[in-house]
Amino acid sequence: MSFPLFRRLVEILRQWLNADYQSANEAFDGKDRFDARRATPYIALHVACVSVIWVGWSWFAVASALVLYLVRMFAITAFYHRYFSHRAFRTSRPVQFLFAVLGNTSMQRGALWWAATHRHHHKHSDEEEDKHSPTQGGFIWAHIGWLTSASNFPTNYKAIPDLARFPELVFLNRRDYLVPILYGLALWVVGAGLANIAPGLGTSGAQLFVWGGIISTVFLLHGTLFINSLAHVFGRRRFKTDDDSRNSLALSLMTLGEGWHNNHHRYAHAARQGFYWWEIDISYYILKLLSWTGLIWDLRPVPDHVYKEASNS
Repeated sequence: MSFPLFRRLVEILRQWLNADYQSANEAFDGKDRFDARRATPYIALHVACVSVIWVGWSWFAVASALVLYLVRMFAITAFYHRYFSHRAFRTSRPVQFLFAVLGNTSMQRGALWWAATHRHHHKHSDEEEDKHSPTQGGFIWAHIGWLTSASNFPTNYKAIPDLARFPELVFLNRRDYLVPILYGLALWVVGAGLANIAPGLGTSGAQLFVWGGIISTVFLLHGTLFINSLAHVFGRRRFKTDDDSRNSLALSLMTLGEGWHNNHHRYAHAARQGFYWWEIDISYYILKLLSWTGLIWDLRPVPDHVYKEASNS
């Protein structure tokens, strides 16, 4: 192996093992482009769904995939989004860390990168600088293309000084591959254990890994990304915001409440995105329950002047 090739392989390995590592070749020119290397984990995740042919299915595995989808979607919508990105409520440091770990199992990278990227989106929503605007880059780019671009890979820690002061969150952000690997291993071990102690469930280590770790994650990933690609295209606009954000019941059901996107872009810091009782917002209902336990507190409400604006529109 030639020395330049070896050096290049070492550089790639360093990039995989440290999400904050940036090579000299990625002193970016500011242009967005598809990067096959960055896309490899997502391509592999989708291809791996084919393995269901060999592992089969069981009611237990399918139910586990659904439950894990819902639990991790809550971690993304309520914590990655409403807490880390918008500080819509307060919580303790241990609970903060717990949900950062849980959200990390979704393969949507670290909570700090997610929050920094999302804050940038709100600052430049549907403008040229927006990283994933369908009005600027089209559906495919807004849905998945932007996620593979090397220019969107680094975490802008200057955008999240309130979060970057926690070393445990920075560690998770830099080693964002670690939690998904441990998550997959845990599913395999649990499945193998159940095959021995509860064979009537009809599952196995490989089957639970495929359904709970791969298929569930693919659906979770696309459910989240549909907010980027569709919630600025389809639906109704209650508020005259400076972007094309829209409200959609279908997207809200899919994402536990994130589809009330026009509401959210009008007032992003509220703990609820379904501003009215008929706007189903499951993430908010769960947050309200958690607030009664004392695990979270100070849920930020929708201001009266926003409701008044809605009634006059």
